[in-house]
Amino acid sequence: MAGAPEFARATQENAGKRRSSGATLKRHKPAFAMQSSVSLDRIDLKILSILQEDGRVSNLKLAESVALSPTAVLARVQRLSRDGYILGYAAQLNPMKLGAGMMVFVEVLLDRTTPNVFEAFKAAVQVHQEIMECHMVAGGFDYLLKTRMADMAAYRSFAGTVLWQLPGVRETRTYAVMEEVKNTTRLALGV
Repeated sequence: MAGAPEFARATQENAGKRRSSGATLKRHKPAFAMQSSVSLDRIDLKILSILQEDGRVSNLKLAESVALSPTAVLARVQRLSRDGYILGYAAQLNPMKLGAGMMVFVEVLLDRTTPNVFEAFKAAVQVHQEIMECHMVAGGFDYLLKTRMADMAAYRSFAGTVLWQLPGVRETRTYAVMEEVKNTTRLALGV
């Protein structure tokens, strides 16, 4: 970044002056801690916040919301996509209307925890659309699955024909969801 050494030197000099004048030095935390070498400014975070709220917002409305030109906003959105901050856009569907109203979480314990068993299990869960999410976890079991199907009869069939047939499965624990209290994909960006 051009001018960075001069900015750092001026900042250090100003900090030294404030300390000697008795003023207290305040430390500010960034709005959102990034695990990246590229830092995001408040406008980037505002753009991301708006897009995760409404991925179909027009570029013009997005530009008005962050007080930039449409061209500048488009360039930022393209950069955020290219740099992997935006992974994609999707419609949220109503599972109740589409025959997938029952959500079930499943703890899976494997019979062996070896790399080849993990790989076989991970490959097998990819091909079953009823398994919406699969997470390897630390603790008393190996994987946590999020599944959706029509009802308990459909889940019972799925458990017998798919779940208990997955490679390496020794034990499962099932948690049928009675009420979905909160479901969001939005990240807290601090803006």
